[in-house]
Amino acid sequence: MSMRAATLIALTAALGLGSEARAQGTAPSITRTVNRKHSVVQEDGRPIVRLDAKPGGGLAVVQEAPFLEGTIEVDVRGEDVQQQSFPGVAFGVQNDTTYEAVYLRPFNFRVADTVRQKRAVQYIASPAWDWPRLRQESPGKFENRVLPVPDPTAWVPLRVVVTRTQVTVYANGGAEPDLVVTRLGDVKPGPVALWVGNNSRGDFTNLKITPATSPPR
Repeated sequence: MSMRAATLIALTAALGLGSEARAQGTAPSITRTVNRKHSVVQEDGRPIVRLDAKPGGGLAVVQEAPFLEGTIEVDVRGEDVQQQSFPGVAFGVQNDTTYEAVYLRPFNFRVADTVRQKRAVQYIASPAWDWPRLRQESPGKFENRVLPVPDPTAWVPLRVVVTRTQVTVYANGGAEPDLVVTRLGDVKPGPVALWVGNNSRGDFTNLKITPATSPPR
């Protein structure tokens, strides 16, 4: 068995991410948090991780094995509250403020404003490439709408496919990607984390992390 395969098996066991566990619903195991408190609650017979709301962004690191390429899947739930709901995932976490992240803006899912509709899913590379800079310098390139349109208060499956150069995002079960972007910043391996934005809480369950099987380049 290769070291990569052994690492994947160990990670799957540690987080309860086997196919049977995922079907039943499992809460990710948190190793540390940044600017948030987390709780594990039961809902409809399954455990979920809940991050509270505070000013500024927040992280809940779920594993310490370095992640560079592969797929991250998680069910997230936000709120239909303008400018106060930003649930997602971070990866390549280097420290409390340096990481890449993909997140949703549920309050933009069903609005009539077509400009806001196209701001439903966002990629950032903190701290240099935050959303204001990206929107100003590359409008419409690092954010997009989500199709099919989700319920703003419902669980949304999020699948993030990461290569050395690109991030592809599928949300709400769509067959086509909702967002495809070039990775920004100094790309390095690092842990994966649950992520919420400024003044946002968030619910998370059914996390699955699948490292790429190709050898490092």
